[in-house]
Amino acid sequence: MDRAALAAFLLSRRSGLRPADVGLSAGPRRRTPGLRREEVAQLAGMSADYYTRLEQSRGPQPSTQMLSSLVRALRLTADEGDYLFRVAGHSPPDRSFAGEHVAPGLLRVLDRLEDTPAMILSLLGETLVQNGPAKALFGDASALTGWARSDAYRWFVSPYDARSRYPESDHERQARALVASLRAAIGVMGNDSRAGALVREISRQSPEFVALWAEHEVRRRFEDHKVLIHPEIGEIEVDCQALFTEDQSQVLLVLTAPPRSEAASKLELLAILGTQRFASER
Repeated sequence: MDRAALAAFLLSRRSGLRPADVGLSAGPRRRTPGLRREEVAQLAGMSADYYTRLEQSRGPQPSTQMLSSLVRALRLTADEGDYLFRVAGHSPPDRSFAGEHVAPGLLRVLDRLEDTPAMILSLLGETLVQNGPAKALFGDASALTGWARSDAYRWFVSPYDARSRYPESDHERQARALVASLRAAIGVMGNDSRAGALVREISRQSPEFVALWAEHEVRRRFEDHKVLIHPEIGEIEVDCQALFTEDQSQVLLVLTAPPRSEAASKLELLAILGTQRFASER
């Protein structure tokens, strides 16, 4: 681990970002350009003291999980992320695993969506980043690890938690859509990829998945209309729009409702709930 190089790089990237670049308010007048250390720490989900020690060349070696959080917080490109991992004494992650790096373009769009649920997912339906309203609606996925990050895995292996956000009448349609999307991922990544490994793991634990997989449906959803259930607000009728990266490896999913509708009012309330919960976690 090259502590001096790591500290210099973090300082350089932090200084090159403006609050608006990461969806933050500029607030009071700033004495120096760039983000504050505590703002980077907040975005990365770490303590300000821990981040400060990294920038001062006196911190411990960051874990790969912590580095991935810094890559997202500082909006690093894939090459910059590889460099960060190397100066921190780790091998760069396999770029075929999209979860280690979130497309900066999608992040910039997500940063500007404060009043409606939005999240970035991998090709395997792994939740990579959520905004406040999405956390309020679906729960905070940041603590999930391994296959539990995949929506298909949660749906078929931990159905009680995953399906509680959907009316029972929509469970079959949602299950079929998840299976069809996963088969589309196999078409892109191949049977020997993480997609294939995920299929084998779910098949081992879910007869329902095995039966649906045998139907060979292949489909990816670019838009959808559905009803979601929030434990406090109740049913919310939403339209789902998907924005994919050029290589189709990641997608920004945005949930909206018609202006001045009952559902739009519920989404506004959801945004307030998400902001309050996010503030309480700081």
